[in-house]
Formats: sequence, C-alpha cells, structure tokens
Amino acid sequence: MNKIRVLLADDHTVLRAGLKALLATQPDLEPVGETGEGSEAVRLAATLQPDVLLLDVTMPGNERFAALHAVRERAPGVRVLLLTMHEDEAILREALRAGAAGYVLKKAAEAELLSAIRAVARGEAFVDPAMTRAMIEGYLGATGTGRRPESRETEKNRLTAREIEVLKLIVEGYTNKETAEKLVISVKTVETHKTHIAEKLGVKSRVEWLRYAREKGLLSSGGP
Repeated sequence: MNKIRVLLADDHTVLRAGLKALLATQPDLEPVGETGEGSEAVRLAATLQPDVLLLDVTMPGNERFAALHAVRERAPGVRVLLLTMHEDEAILREALRAGAAGYVLKKAAEAELLSAIRAVARGEAFVDPAMTRAMIEGYLGATGTGRRPESRETEKNRLTAREIEVLKLIVEGYTNKETAEKLVISVKTVETHKTHIAEKLGVKSRVEWLRYAREKGLLSSGGP
C-alpha cells in the first residue's frame, strides 16, 4: 500500500510532536519531515515532494501566505492543507485563492483532521465543516431565503431518495469515501449520484449545494 507522505509545518513544537504521533498510528499515513519556519517548509516541500504539506497559517515565514505561494511555485505537485485557529471567512477565501487545497481548524477532532489529509491527498478540496456552516450562514444572510427561482420549485421531486441521502452527507462534510461507507455503496456510485444531483439542481459550487440543503431542511441541527 502506498502511504500518504505528510510534511508538518507548525511553529509549536508540542503540536508538531502530537501530529507526528497521530500520523504514526495510521497505516496509510507517513510523516516525512517537520519544521517550525515557513521558508524551511518551502525548502523541504521542494526537496521531499510530500503528498501533503500540513501548514500552519500564522507560523513565521508564512505572512500573507508567503510560504503557501512559494510552495505552489516550487513544488506545484504538493497539496497544501492549512491548519489554523482562525475561524475567519475572509482568511479562508484568501487561502483558497492562494492555492490551498484545504483548510482545517486546530480545534478539529483527530478523525476530522485525518479525513482532511486523506481528502486533499486524493485531489479533493476540504473545508472544515465549522467553516462551511459559517459560509452558508453568511451566504444566506446576504441573499435572503425568500422565494426560490421558478426553475427550482420542483427540485426535491426530481431528486431520488438516494440522491437526497448523498447530498445531505456531502454538505455535512463527509468525503466521497465516508459517504460510500455510510450508505454501503461504492465511491464510484457516490460520484455518479453527485453528478446527477449537480445536473438536476443546475448548480456546482458547495455553497449552492449547502443553500439548497438548508432550504429543504436537510441539514441536521448539529451539522456543520
């Protein structure tokens, strides 16, 4: 089995040690290096070519995402997952524009962090569910939740029961693999359902999917 090679970059030594120990417990993950400084993270990323760089947003040498930009230039094949304490939508958007593959909060549960690492390694984008909730709340607050366009009035009728199940899990932060396991179907089937959902709803962005799920009452009260 090919392991996912992870480079750790955080200026807190104790946190790095904890992350390294956590990764070591996972048979499919391998910590390949660590650093507490942004420029060194760039050098190691270019030299080691890890699958994923777990990068602290506010560490020295990463001001205004300097390290993220440099890694995208010098090691474009490395997927950068940002680790942060900042629940700030503006920072999240800036990070995604800068080329981050994912954004996870330091308060996230271990299982969630591991899911984020695996998701970005597969080429998927990952946004912490807590931030996803904040984004959709902000989006709804800005646009209102009034009458939907005429073309959406019959959306729920056009989605199958299984498609609604898939939609609900995806917007709550589950990855394709986790959704497949929960519904006891293949990942390929999940991807097919997602394609059908996107075609039926006429939307592709996660925010629009979340808005639809919110309007239909598909989000659990304890969801993202």
